[in-house]
Amino acid sequence: MSEPEPPVEANAVERTDREHVFGTWSYQSEVDPTQVVDASGVRFTTADGNEYIDFSGQLMCSNLGHSADRVADAVAEQVRDVPFVAPNYTTDARAKLGEQLAEITPGDLSKTFFSTSGTEAVEAALKIARLYTGKQKVVSRYRSYHGATHGSISVTGDPRRLAAEPGVPGTIKAPDPYAYGSTLDPMESLEYIDEMLMLEGDTVAAVLVEPIVGSNGILVPPDEYLPRLKEIAHDHDALLICDEVMSGFGRTGEWFGCDVFDVEPDIMTMAKGLTGAYQPLGATTVTSAIADHFEDELFCHGHTYAGHPVAVAAGAAAVETYREENLIEHASEVGDYLGERTAELGERHPSVGETRGVGLFRGIELTRDPEKRVPFGERADKVSTGTTVVDEVSATAADHGTYVANMINTLIVAPPLPITESEVDEAIDALDAGLDVSDDAMDD
Repeated sequence: MSEPEPPVEANAVERTDREHVFGTWSYQSEVDPTQVVDASGVRFTTADGNEYIDFSGQLMCSNLGHSADRVADAVAEQVRDVPFVAPNYTTDARAKLGEQLAEITPGDLSKTFFSTSGTEAVEAALKIARLYTGKQKVVSRYRSYHGATHGSISVTGDPRRLAAEPGVPGTIKAPDPYAYGSTLDPMESLEYIDEMLMLEGDTVAAVLVEPIVGSNGILVPPDEYLPRLKEIAHDHDALLICDEVMSGFGRTGEWFGCDVFDVEPDIMTMAKGLTGAYQPLGATTVTSAIADHFEDELFCHGHTYAGHPVAVAAGAAAVETYREENLIEHASEVGDYLGERTAELGERHPSVGETRGVGLFRGIELTRDPEKRVPFGERADKVSTGTTVVDEVSATAADHGTYVANMINTLIVAPPLPITESEVDEAIDALDAGLDVSDDAMDD
């Protein structure tokens, strides 16, 4: 890892923020916030006047882009009319969004608990699974991220969980469907999970997975993986929970990641694209069988902002926007083009080990040695100081007008759904320049 470059001169807002606000997942000595002053379409502008294509949808959440007027208007109207009511009251928007989610989620998923974030949606899912089954253990995977709160970080696999351990008891980690970087074939990893559940006896409440792994590498399993995983879970009387916080709402060219594999989970968690990031909102949706269980059993969960009127108004307007602007179909079409363009980068740059993904959810994994698959970034880098070659690739792309996030060893390409092919081309040109940096570093 190289030492970070000294930061450019910060403005007054940036200095104040640096002094009084924690930067997330960071050594505070390395925090260097940049002020954003405008955003429109798929672009945003910083205080120094630089404009960027938002090629990662900020934190893979700005699915609608930065000009979703229907959502902005719904938020403004709700703030003026009914800004807040306690959860024992309801609003038109809350009832409407609940009905919309029952319509767009697969199969028999029918009833929702609303929270304020993805991690809270996962917390609710864990508690519901344990209350419904009467069992405590949850199997998740090592290359996963499910949230920052105590239960969610406990089922998270990536290294950010380590500082929070010991976590919630009963969380067990399994291998991943990672064809490029694992010793197990993806389908072999499934049989490993089957054996885990057998050896744990009848003590596992649920298996929790991202249908397509997000920030730990955009890992797309074989077509038969998720259907078989559901069979395995049910064979052992465990539920299947699909974490769709990142892969939901058109990101994959379908409404949800599990739709790619034609699988209906028992519980689904959502956030991010649920409002297009215009408001913080999480959702945990369950099948009618699970919902019916709580008719005469205590649903022992809740909080002050459950179903916050402004947040659910944003969610209802977001679903309308996805539908009326045909953004799911558009994401599928432009996503195919994006896949072709990222594959071309792999052909041109020897430091690209693999490109993978679905729809507008793509990963570019880098390597020092294509034959040996030696990564530039290691898992430990996620909790270490300094910058990596992968960081430098992103920084160079930014110098050429494109923001792209990276996680460990993978560039995360997840632009807003309204992006056009010409905007994809512009961003790919910037990544082309960035990848020259990793090509040059292969022999270091």
